[in-house]
Amino acid sequence: MSTIFHAPDLNEIRSFLDRIHRIAVVGLSPKSNRPSHRVASALQSYGYQVIPVRPGIEQVLGEKAYANLLLVPGEIDLVNVFRAPQFVDSIVDDCISLGIKALWLQDGVINEPAAARAQQAGIFVVMDRCIYRDYNALKK
Repeated sequence: MSTIFHAPDLNEIRSFLDRIHRIAVVGLSPKSNRPSHRVASALQSYGYQVIPVRPGIEQVLGEKAYANLLLVPGEIDLVNVFRAPQFVDSIVDDCISLGIKALWLQDGVINEPAAARAQQAGIFVVMDRCIYRDYNALKK
């Protein structure tokens, strides 16, 4: 099994951002000064539905929160990850078992073997990029 991750090009990312609607944000903080909160809030303002995934909280940004991906009802178009790289392996496991089609690992979230494993399972993977910055750069 190859552990080589192949990053999508900017045109693929632009097209992807046009097709998604429902984003599960793993590690979404309820604190408004945290990057995950600011990015998720911006994604909501762009028209995406944001689903918070974080144990121990009831809701964030007006949306019900779930302790893990396996508890989120309905289809998820994208799993956006704000967790340390060592947690990505189990997140990829959940994505594969749920049939998730896309995974976005935010700036600094780098786990190439897990990203490659997700790609081999047919998941569109973006790693070490900010969805907020890419949206603003590609959608204008």
